[in-house]
Amino acid sequence: MVTAGAAAGDRPASAWAPLRGAVYRNLWLALLAANVGTWMQTVGAQWLLIHHANAATLVALVQTASLLPVLLLALPAGVLADSFDRRHLLIAVQLFLVAVAVALALLTLTDRMPPALLLTLTFAFGVGQALTLPAWSAVIPELVPQEQLRSASALGSISVNVARAVGPALAGVLISRTGVAPVFGLNAVAFAVFAAALWRWRPATARAVEVPERFAAALRAGSRYVRHSPTVRRLLRRALVFVVPASALWTLLPLVAARRLGLGSGGYGLLLGALGVGAIAGGVLLAVIRTRLSANQILLASGALFTAALALVGTVRVVPLVLLALLPAGMAWVTVLANVNAEMQLFLPSWVRARGLAVYQVCFAGGQAAGALLWGLVAEMGGLLPAYLTAAASMLVGTVTSRIWPLPDLRSVNREPAAYWPQLHLAHEPDPWVGPVLVTVRYTVRPEREGPFLAAMDAVRGARQRTGAMRWGLFRPAETTDRFVEVYLVPSWDEHLRQHGGRLTGEDREAEARARELTDGVPEVRHLVPAAAGPRLSDEREGV
Repeated sequence: MVTAGAAAGDRPASAWAPLRGAVYRNLWLALLAANVGTWMQTVGAQWLLIHHANAATLVALVQTASLLPVLLLALPAGVLADSFDRRHLLIAVQLFLVAVAVALALLTLTDRMPPALLLTLTFAFGVGQALTLPAWSAVIPELVPQEQLRSASALGSISVNVARAVGPALAGVLISRTGVAPVFGLNAVAFAVFAAALWRWRPATARAVEVPERFAAALRAGSRYVRHSPTVRRLLRRALVFVVPASALWTLLPLVAARRLGLGSGGYGLLLGALGVGAIAGGVLLAVIRTRLSANQILLASGALFTAALALVGTVRVVPLVLLALLPAGMAWVTVLANVNAEMQLFLPSWVRARGLAVYQVCFAGGQAAGALLWGLVAEMGGLLPAYLTAAASMLVGTVTSRIWPLPDLRSVNREPAAYWPQLHLAHEPDPWVGPVLVTVRYTVRPEREGPFLAAMDAVRGARQRTGAMRWGLFRPAETTDRFVEVYLVPSWDEHLRQHGGRLTGEDREAEARARELTDGVPEVRHLVPAAAGPRLSDEREGV
């Protein structure tokens, strides 16, 4: 039996282990090219706006325009990634991104790129990124063994941050010599390379979905899982309290370069390169760091480093000192986010992985987008120094909250799929889309076991709600002292069949077993479906 703890053992996989596989290596290198192109485009777009009126707000809106689509579309994109062939979806989206990058290049070359149009095309590019992220994140567990998932997550961060080191520097050189249009053109080439690599990849086994979920039902199921998973909510909270204040560093850095340090585009690229180098070092050292520090100690140390970096960048006007401050900031950035992302990938069961990761990306991108706008407005009204000092104070407060909301310990949590419910024996097979379905389970519990049983059923409630139950309740007949009736409502018969067929995990089985050990006899299960001619269950909100 493989658990999350087994994957996070005392001897973590090397940071480079996933690259030994040819398929992952080729796709990782192609994605690196696309990430380099994306950062080149970001620098080019920001530099086009740096000399406009209200530059602080416009520069911040570049990040907001690129990240807002993730906030709006990531969960629907996760549904698509869980429902369709992920490879074909990824190829189609990369071709769309090539078209957007070509449009950016041609319009800039012909001097027809006002700020509003630039932000609109940046938003369109963000739409493509929003559709890519859940599908790619869900593909990674298919490309590497489970014990290498943490290393693959770190490599993803290394890819992004190598791009941060190389892309801005390359963009700075090109902008100073040829202008912004060639930067956008190279971005189109980079995404064409990624599309070609995806086209060449042939998965060893086809991903089969016997009966794909309907879009709206799948969307609700993903939202329901996150809403009823305390572990996922805790991971999302930790990401948000770090990302929102940290986004000030990325958002306002071009203004620090131009206004406080007197640097041109090449100097701005150098600052981003320092952040990237620190992030690469963090990704490489992450496996070693995890053997020395616990996950929550990593949070505290990384938050302290980033707090100091924000304060120094906001107050110091000496370029070498700013560069030195950006190195540990990059390391802290990748350490925190790679850890949280890997925990999400390890915890989420396969049936909802893309949707759960999409929600994580919504929080990550939403935190960055909201933070970018917030810090841009603060800088516009009060200046760069108050913006950076306020962000540093916010980061410090968020870091201290790791004592209140620590990262969950998943070492002993069994996340393997477990189809352990008995086979259904029905007088007639309901239509898959009939619903809602009312499931009742009758238990016999001795009075002396009542307290432990009620406590055990709380964990059962979580499993029911994460995997499909819209409502759940535990009742007892007033006429007896040893009977309990569990009642839960599932949206459709199809949804309940999916509970039987693989939505449950080993952790859910253990929770149910603890409750069953406190009962006498075999619980009696009944499935109630709407009668063809009878009244359906109505909701008070419908006026019934």
